[in-house]
Amino acid sequence: MSERDFTGKVVLVTGGARGIGRAIARAFAEAGADVALADIRQEDAEATAREIAEATGRTVLAVPMDVTSLESVQRGCEQVRHRLGAIDVLVNNAGWDRIVPFLQTTPELWEKIIAINYRGVIHTCYAVLPHMVARRQGSIVNISSDAARVGSLGEAIYAGAKAAVIAFSKTLAREHARDQIRVNVVCPGLTETPLIEEMQQDEFARKVIGAMASYIPLKRLGRPEDVAPVVVFLASEAARYITGQVISVSGGLTMVG
Repeated sequence: MSERDFTGKVVLVTGGARGIGRAIARAFAEAGADVALADIRQEDAEATAREIAEATGRTVLAVPMDVTSLESVQRGCEQVRHRLGAIDVLVNNAGWDRIVPFLQTTPELWEKIIAINYRGVIHTCYAVLPHMVARRQGSIVNISSDAARVGSLGEAIYAGAKAAVIAFSKTLAREHARDQIRVNVVCPGLTETPLIEEMQQDEFARKVIGAMASYIPLKRLGRPEDVAPVVVFLASEAARYITGQVISVSGGLTMVG
């Protein structure tokens, strides 16, 4: 059996209906896993689940989940366990942002960004970790952002929330190494996703994104399919001795030692 074979494993991907989450879910299904797509966009999640199931022959479940609500997360995770079995891999991919200068933001925007990008990760880990601890196995891959590593114009709250995800992940990695549970972080750079397309409707955001794109050494934006294999690797047995690490997938835009 290949070290990257997930046959018999159950993977939960939040924000799995589109973009990077969709690519991650498909990559795990192609590696043999049964996959749960958790998303607040239920219709999109169901369509994506059908598409991946038809393409891979794996069981793919669409689960309604609002990561900002602990109750919704716990209910969704219980549904996954009931339908697919114990969760072996958790990928916290759900995220949201708006590119706005800090002094033009509002407390309501702060709360939404923090709730989705950081509190959502806390909620899913809180719901899934006890079961992983009981089984003494599991892998968590949290999707942060290179904005968390170096800062990003117009993304003060988002960068802060994603930086919190990195610190939180490293702490969980230390606390649960004794339980044979690994926790790692992937930081995408600018990536072609529906969210990026939506943000570029705003002139300021469009200028910021354009400027950042021009500095990418590999001379193109990232694609969801660039991120997915890194996530699969970190969750696999091939990465069995890797925990508490942060990997950027940004075309060289950020080179952090």
